Amino acid sequence: MIDYLIDLDTNVFLWLNSSHSSFWDVVMKMASGKIIWVGMYLALIYAIWRAYGWRTTLVMVLAAGAAVALADQVSASLLRPIFERMRPANPNNPISPLVHIVDGYRAGRYGFPSSHAANTFAVATLMSMLFRQPRFTVAIFLWALLNCYSRIYLGVHYPGDLLFGMTIGLIIGWIIYGVARWILRGWRMSRFGSQDDRPIEARLGNVRFRFRPVDVPIWVEVLTVIAMLVCGLSIFF
Repeated sequence: MIDYLIDLDTNVFLWLNSSHSSFWDVVMKMASGKIIWVGMYLALIYAIWRAYGWRTTLVMVLAAGAAVALADQVSASLLRPIFERMRPANPNNPISPLVHIVDGYRAGRYGFPSSHAANTFAVATLMSMLFRQPRFTVAIFLWALLNCYSRIYLGVHYPGDLLFGMTIGLIIGWIIYGVARWILRGWRMSRFGSQDDRPIEARLGNVRFRFRPVDVPIWVEVLTVIAMLVCGLSIFF
């Protein structure tokens, strides 16, 4: 049974990894990075502050950092040395000649479970439980899924690595949210549990528009993806 699942995982990986182009090489390499998403992280902090105030913002920023650190340590430092599953792109892996890699990037030796998946799903779970807005939940998990797919595209993770990492991230995000909720409910003057989701009015020239705090990180996420696509198109010019 285990051999069958490993073969299935390998075949699904090779099928997904085989779909590539110069355009997507640029886009997926950027999507897999950290710096490109800084704007969205700052937008998340702004949205928490506008919706809940500085106390909740402080606790949730620390909670997000703790969730990422814990997810990363569990996946990379605790579990990888136990399973020692070689990355697809590793030169010592028999399937490596079949793997599409980008700019020689092969990452480390072992890849099960995926730290990228664990980290992004921990943050997505934590933030979705805080805001509890369907449109935001869809957007933040699409961001996490894009990060995960980029790792298959770059040839450094099997789908199984990502699924296991996602599970770790979901569990850790849920646990850390529970701890943060306990802290905030015991902190007097905290607005946790009473989200201020009133529309904010803004003006761009002569145009007035209204938006809610939770919409800001969604817009920044969309604009970031558009920027990556534009950068991908630059190879044709």
